[in-house]
Amino acid sequence: MEADIKTSFYDQDPQGYNVIAEIPGTDKKLKDEVVMIGGHFDSWHAATGATDNAAGSTVMMEAMRILKAIDFKSKRTIRIALWSSEEQGLFGSRGYVAKHFGDPKTMVLTPDQKKISAYYNLDNGTGKIRGVYLQGNAAAGPIFQSWLTPFNDLGATTITINNTGGTDHQAFDAVGIPGFQFIQDPADYNTRTHHSNMDTYDRLVEDDLKQAATIIASFVYNTSQREAQIPRKELPAPQPARP
Repeated sequence: MEADIKTSFYDQDPQGYNVIAEIPGTDKKLKDEVVMIGGHFDSWHAATGATDNAAGSTVMMEAMRILKAIDFKSKRTIRIALWSSEEQGLFGSRGYVAKHFGDPKTMVLTPDQKKISAYYNLDNGTGKIRGVYLQGNAAAGPIFQSWLTPFNDLGATTITINNTGGTDHQAFDAVGIPGFQFIQDPADYNTRTHHSNMDTYDRLVEDDLKQAATIIASFVYNTSQREAQIPRKELPAPQPARP
């Protein structure tokens, strides 16, 4: 096979753009509260970014499609965000959080910060969901464990208090909003596709993506219908900029 590959840099518009969409809530008391899901849709330049992070973006869009397909009338509003400029430093999610919810440098928060029940993120490749990182939020553990129970036979069993970093849930966690990243089967993400020229469509595993979308749709369903918001940790201390 021969391939003629031509690459161009487009520098006419250096601005990054997030993609935001939502399903409005229907409950009179809870419709102003929000359940958010997301992943970044920018990618490293060596390939097409299939596992990092077209996979996460696709799963989140499919979760929204599932909820629309069953004509789900959620109590809370459900919002999806596909972030730009994650690879440059979480710029898309951090900019959105700073504009709408608060500044982690000062911990001056907006009224909308209290309205986000939880943010769920997917950004670790094509592998199926194995569980959830609690990001230190112990009170959320029993809730998520019960929600994972119906999916134990699909390999999703693990709840860990541990943190994980390097992706967009951190922007929410930094201002006291419960932000979570799902644990995924590593597949060949870290050994082969992550930020490499092998991050192409053929590395995606369709059945794993379907499993992830189903579990996330269920988490969104349960979060949106729950009487109370997801429990919160103590607010973090302000994080002044480093010199």
